[in-house]
This record gives sequence, structure tokens and C-alpha cells, in this order.
Amino acid sequence: MIRIHLLLLLCSVSLFAKVHYAKVEPFEEITLKSAVSAQVVMTQRNLEGTTVTNKRIIQLDQKMDHIELKSSQKGLKLLKKMSHINQKILLSLKESLQRQEAYYQRIKDLSSASLTQKDNAFYGYINTKNQYLSTQEKIDTLKKQQLDLEYKIALLQDRIQKKEIRIKNKFLYKILVNQGDFVNAGTPLAKVKDLTRAKLVLFLEQDELKDLPKKTIYINDKPTQYKINKRWLVSDEKFISSYRAEIYIKPHNNFSKLLKVELK
Repeated sequence: MIRIHLLLLLCSVSLFAKVHYAKVEPFEEITLKSAVSAQVVMTQRNLEGTTVTNKRIIQLDQKMDHIELKSSQKGLKLLKKMSHINQKILLSLKESLQRQEAYYQRIKDLSSASLTQKDNAFYGYINTKNQYLSTQEKIDTLKKQQLDLEYKIALLQDRIQKKEIRIKNKFLYKILVNQGDFVNAGTPLAKVKDLTRAKLVLFLEQDELKDLPKKTIYINDKPTQYKINKRWLVSDEKFISSYRAEIYIKPHNNFSKLLKVELK
């Protein structure tokens, strides 16, 4: 008799599992924000409400960036050319310096050489050495200018890229700016949603959390292979006695539809 009562009790727990109703939501909702300050020159409002495979939806003004980029690229080529020329000069000076040093070392202790000859040899050697060091310094300065310009070009290319707002395989919900608007960094530009998956958000009570991984999830009274994918360890701010949980499901034809969810 005791066993029968225990079985009936277990069945009643299973039969009267708490019922949840969860709205089918997009897997992810994103607000795209501007990374730079610029004027909006184009928007594709006709794409609102559609899934965009790979298209530009907003264009920010790039005109001056392209002019500056072109000028910087020409300047970089010129610096490389100047550096190449100075490298050739340095090689010639190195050869001259070696000869001047050898000549000075050869006559500095010769008793037959006059003091004027020795002085001329010394000053010739020192002058050539100074030219060599000056050219080496110039080459180092040119290399530093090249690095600075390469960094500037990289920044310009990054800024140009950030001024073209493209989305891939996302649902364009709404464009938040108009052509002619001036936006600053951080200004919201558009809202997009990821519809490649869907999710159900539940708010579970404390007693429902026990053996949660072992429970079967029923959706509209049918058992599924779904599991709780994400669970909050602290109670919800709004529903203070409940714990938020999310179930990730396959793409759905009817977002915002309410589904009956039970955990047994």
C-alpha cells in the first residue's frame, strides 16, 4: 500500500509540474552604434523588416578620409624613396670613412709627414665620420616618420571601414538615423536581430531548479530534446523569487508567439 501511495505521489508531481508560457524571442538583439563621428550620407530604409544577407545599410561620410589616405600613401612612398637614397649615400660614406681612417692611421705617427698633413688627414677623417653619423641619423628619422605614417594610414583605413555599416545574415528591425544627420561616437544607428535561432525565457521557482539537467522539457505538451542552456544563479531583479533561464530552440516561423513550457 505504501508503495502504491508513493507511486501516486510521484505521478502527481509529474502531472502537476508548473506550467510556463514563454514568448518566442530572437536569439540575440543588437543595437549597432557609431564608432566614429561623421555625417550620415545614405541609409537603406527599404531593407527594414527584412533579413539582410550581406549589404551596406548605412553610409557615413568618408570623403576627407579618402583624400587624407591617398595623401598619406603618397607621402609614405616618398619617405621610402628618400630612405633608399640615403642608404646608398651611407654605403658610399662608409667606404670613404674606412679609407680616411686608414690614411690617418697610416701617417699620424710618420716622422716624415708634416703636422699640416696629419691635421688635414685627421679633420678629413672626422668630417667624413660626422657625415656618416648624420646620414645614419637621417635614415633613422625617416624610418620613424614611416612608422608614424603607416600607423596613420592604418587608422584612416580603420575609420573608413567603420563608416560603412554592413550586416550579414541579420534581421534589420529599424534604422535609427536619417540621411543628413551628424552622429557622434556611440550614437545608436540601427537595431538588428539574430533570427538564426530562437530562445524561450523562463522564470523558474526555487523548487524547479532541483535536478534541472535531468528534466525533460515539454513544449505545447510534447516532449523535446531541448535543455536549459543558460541559468542565472541569482534571483531576477523584477521577479525577485524566480530565477531566469533560457532555452535555445530552432528558428521559428512565428516570433513573439507564446508557447506552453513544462519541466518534468
